[in-house]
Amino acid sequence: MPLIELKSGEKRKQLSILEKRGSKMRILLGEREYDIDVVKVENNIYSLLCENRSYNMKVVPAGKKNCYSVRYVCYSYDVEVVDPETRYIESRKKSSGEDDENVISSPMSGKIVRVMVKKGDEVKPGQVVIVVSAMKMESEYKSGKAGKVKEVLVNEGDVVGSDTPLIVLE
Repeated sequence: MPLIELKSGEKRKQLSILEKRGSKMRILLGEREYDIDVVKVENNIYSLLCENRSYNMKVVPAGKKNCYSVRYVCYSYDVEVVDPETRYIESRKKSSGEDDENVISSPMSGKIVRVMVKKGDEVKPGQVVIVVSAMKMESEYKSGKAGKVKEVLVNEGDVVGSDTPLIVLE
């Protein structure tokens, strides 16, 4: 399950730490696993060993919350660490159209713990309709408006990705 989402320009990659022992880690970046060794050399300077190659990087805050400038030799990348709160806000901004307001989606990957409504149920604004577990925390998702449940797209125990539609209202 992804712990972090990294964003650079329009590109996004999910990063999971699979195993950690001291400075050594096994990570999953996108679809590929890496064994890395990361050591903080001094303030904002890191030494990274990956696939028998050494990289010295400078990582400095880039003004906005969770944004960094990563510099390596003559290359510089602006990277944003997209946390669950930011992902949720972004998913709500995407839901500005009429049809999108009828869809309750998961802003992050997780496991469906409880589905609290079924097709045909009437819901009120603020009513909890589904519970999703992500990163050892349970999140309750509520209906943003009154309506009737048109369709429940998931079942308890399902694993869903970020922005996955869960429930559709009429």
